[in-house]
Order: sequence, then C-alpha cells, then structure tokens
Amino acid sequence: MDAVESVIGFLNQIIWEYLLVAVLLGLGLFFSIRLKFAQFTYIPEMFRVLFDKRAVSAKGKKGTSPFQAFTISTASRVGTGNLAGVAAAISVGGPGAVFWMWMVAVLGGASSFIESTLAQIYKVPEKNQYRGGPAYYMEKGLKNRKLGIIFAITITFTYGLVFSSVQSNTIRLAFEESFNIGKWGMGILLTVIVALVIFGGLKRIAQVTQVIIPVMAVFYIILALVVFFDNIAQVPEMFSLIFQSAFGFREFAGGTFGGMILIGIQRGLFSNEAGMGSAPNAAATSEVTHPVKQGLIQTLGVFTDTLMICSATAIIILFSNQYTNTDLEGIQITQLAFETELGVWAAIFIAVAIFLFAFSSIIGNYYYGETNIEFIKKSSANILIYRVAVLGMVMFGAVAEFGLVWSLADLTMGIMALINLFAIFMLSKVAYAALKDYRSQRKKGKDPVFYQDHLPGVEGMEYWRRDQTSQKES
Repeated sequence: MDAVESVIGFLNQIIWEYLLVAVLLGLGLFFSIRLKFAQFTYIPEMFRVLFDKRAVSAKGKKGTSPFQAFTISTASRVGTGNLAGVAAAISVGGPGAVFWMWMVAVLGGASSFIESTLAQIYKVPEKNQYRGGPAYYMEKGLKNRKLGIIFAITITFTYGLVFSSVQSNTIRLAFEESFNIGKWGMGILLTVIVALVIFGGLKRIAQVTQVIIPVMAVFYIILALVVFFDNIAQVPEMFSLIFQSAFGFREFAGGTFGGMILIGIQRGLFSNEAGMGSAPNAAATSEVTHPVKQGLIQTLGVFTDTLMICSATAIIILFSNQYTNTDLEGIQITQLAFETELGVWAAIFIAVAIFLFAFSSIIGNYYYGETNIEFIKKSSANILIYRVAVLGMVMFGAVAEFGLVWSLADLTMGIMALINLFAIFMLSKVAYAALKDYRSQRKKGKDPVFYQDHLPGVEGMEYWRRDQTSQKES
C-alpha cells in the first residue's frame, strides 16, 4: 500500500506543481477578461434567473428546474471539501491557504460560467429529462467523440467512485470522533442508504438534494455567524493573518509558500469544482430559455460554496486555533473547532451535518457517472455494474486510511480538470457569443430566449432548433 501511495504522490506532483496550478489560474484570469468579469457584474442577475419558472418542451416534457439543477450541482460541491477540505488545507498550508481557495473561486467563476453555458448549448433531450456535460460538448462542439469518451471514463471513475470514497471516509471519521461508531458498521449503514437512493433515479436525487442542501447550508452558516459575531473583535486580526500568511516573508523563508498555494488550490478546486467539468452535467439537465442562465446559476454555486460556506468553516477553525492540533485529521479539526467555540453539542451537529452534506455529494457524484456512462453506451447492464461499483467504493472509503483516499482524489481530479479546461478553452468563443446575445436581449428589456440561429455557423446545437422548443420571446 505504501508503494501505491508513493506512485500516486509522484503523479500528483507532476500534474499539480508543473501543470494544473498555472492552467487553472491562467485560464480563469483569461476567461474573466474576455467575459468582462461577468462573474461579478452579473451577480444580481444570477439570483433573478435562479428562480426562473420551469420551461416546458414542445412535447410537454419537463427537465429539472433551474433551482433543482443548482441543488444537484451544489450537492456535489457542498460536502467534505467545505468542512474537512478546508481544515486539511489550513492544517497543512496554514491560514494563507484560505486566500488561495478564494482565488480559485473568484477566477474559477469565469471557467464555471463557460463550461455550464456550453453544457446547455450542446445538451440533448432524453425521455423526461436532458443529458449533457463535457463529454457531449467535446463530441458535438469539438467533433471529437474519442476525447468525450476519455473524459466520460475519467469523470465516472473520479466522481462516481473515488470522490464517493472520500465522502464516506469523512463521514466515518466524524462519527468515530463524536459517537465512537466502528468503521465497518458505519460503512455498511451508509452503503445501504446510498443504495436506496441511487436505484430511485434522477428525479429522486433532485428531490433529496433540493431539501437537504438549502436547510443544512443555512443552519451551518448561522452557526458560523454566531461564532463570527462572538469573536467580532478578532476579525481584523483574522483577515490580517490570512493575507500575511498568503504573501508573508515567513512562508518564503521557510520554503512553505509553494506548498501553501498548492494545498489551497487543490482543496478549493475539490470543493467548488470550477472548471473541472462536473457541474456542467447537472447544468445540462435544467429547462431554461437561454443557456447563459445556467452559466450564471452555476457561477453562483461556486461563490456559494467557497466564498460563503468554506469561508464560514475557515473562520471557525482560525478563531479556535485548532488547526495546529497534529493529532486530528480533516473533519475532526472542524469538529473540535466547533466544540471549542460552541460546546460539545456543536461537534455532534457537525457529525450530523457532514453525514447529510457528504451523503448528498455521493448522490450528486453518482449522477455525474451515470450520465457519462449513458454517453459512452446506453446499457442497463452497465448502469447496474456501475451502481454496484459505487456502493463498493462507498464501503471502501469508510474503512480506508485518510491520506490514501485524498491523494487518489487529487490525482483523478487533476487529470479530469486538464481535459475539461482544454475543451472549454477551444469552445470558449461559443460561450462568449451566447453571453453577447443574452446581454443584447436584456438591454432591450426582454427575458432572453435562445435558438440555434442566434449563433450562425455553430453546429451541434440540436435541442435549440426552433422546431424543438416551445419557448416564445416575451
């Protein structure tokens, strides 16, 4: 097992230190400039379109609502990355790692907008729903089905299998800390519950996440605000610590500066997924009148995840100073931080919260794998095999060591992100043109609608033909 971890660590070093950090930040800045920083200027519009009325296709069939698509993608985003990932980033990279998590979100918002807009443009109708995502826009936009299949395999392995094991590993650690529940018992219980949901289909996933995510996120943020205002006098010192650590002489002199940036970006990307190619799979399921609407909604998801929920976790951990405790791992640091600030009951709340957050992430991750298996080949047998494999990885994660599952997640996440970032860079002009069309209609006071002929010369938009939609300009 040590040999496996060494190989994974070596590959992670090559992908992250020499490629992905520069590509993520560089493309994020490039996209931001080309979009005229729409991820900031369109924030009010993001909230307006989030509660857009559900549109109905010409055949009377409905996709998921914009809000449900938002919660499915947020289900995958909000989970161990927000509670355990932030703690891991701060404990390894110091307070300055929080700044680099913010940077991934701020610049990654532009990448998220482009990938989710493209997912809508190239989505395909199927039964009572839609499917889409990077594999689909690679095939239809880049006309490269082979690359789409490679991505589909990568995301299925990364999200459906590896990330599910990370989530179950975190749940096990949390319950071990608060309730002293054995890892095998927790693994079996979690596997059974996941099985009941994933055999229910996408509609059940949407229904479950639509309830879990908003409620738990609100409660979690309320508790963070309570701690924030209890320590309001220390807030300037806390932000000063973050910024000084992010650019401090001590980090340069100690040789930890590069490691701090790396862990901050890794955990930030794991949490908000901006540019990774995961959220577009959920964005494509939504019934909207214009692709840009989902681009804006998914950008809001990135900000919600990192600038709100991850920041809330960071605040509590820094106030408590528990990140210096070397005897704890990941979620256990967050639990002890809550317990220090609010009492023993708060650590129990975190155990319950991480169960719900991570559980919802598992089901969101499962869907990403399913939709990509369908892209490769529609087969009920393949879906059954995949479901069994997901349950197996949930069990594996519950009993495996903390370091192994996170290292494997970093590796597969990095490979997936590189493939997707290449694709959205090549197709970014299509997203720019869609935003230009949207802006033009909004300036005229319209609720924007979109048809294939709005982007002359762009092929592969089979859903957006005028004879395929029932949308009417208002």
